[in-house]
Amino acid sequence: MRGCVRVVCSDWCGPGGDGLDAAVQKAFTRPAPKSAGAQMRYLVKQLKGTKPVAQMLRISQRTVERSVKDQIKKPRPDLAVRLERKVKKRWQPQVRARARQQAATTGGIVIDARARIGYTAPIGSTDEDRLRHLTVALPPHYSARLFEAQEAGASDARLQEIAAEGLKEVYFQDGGRRAGSLEEVRFTDIEHLEFDL
Repeated sequence: MRGCVRVVCSDWCGPGGDGLDAAVQKAFTRPAPKSAGAQMRYLVKQLKGTKPVAQMLRISQRTVERSVKDQIKKPRPDLAVRLERKVKKRWQPQVRARARQQAATTGGIVIDARARIGYTAPIGSTDEDRLRHLTVALPPHYSARLFEAQEAGASDARLQEIAAEGLKEVYFQDGGRRAGSLEEVRFTDIEHLEFDL
């Protein structure tokens, strides 16, 4: 391959980290708690007290205590979203770990994206950006990179870059069998993005 390979991503619709979490959550064997009281009780049990839960959710300890006793049945919308996310991030950790391990070693990850995609290539090629809907199975090493970056606290921009590199290699270059001089892939105006294991 000639030159420097760069992948440009912008206008990401929704955080990449949330998309990866949603893919892993499909592997859950039991549904996560749905009601606010059940979710709060689960977090209190996991974190061993109401004070750490209050700090994590950025609410008062009294609010946690009232939720645990089902005195608050319908929390504020912003708190309800935070509560659900925190529960799902901790729910069935062994199932989550197994799903990630399988994707990173044997299964890979499927990306379904509708976005404006173009590339920089030698003169004479059709490199104009156009709206494409791609469903691409990325090899396990891209799954591993995505999950490792997410675990390390990588930004959404970094996760986007890894996903775009995978699309470039698998879709445009067909694993090195074509488009060897491809230098830059533009991955913008993302309308839809979903991951599946």
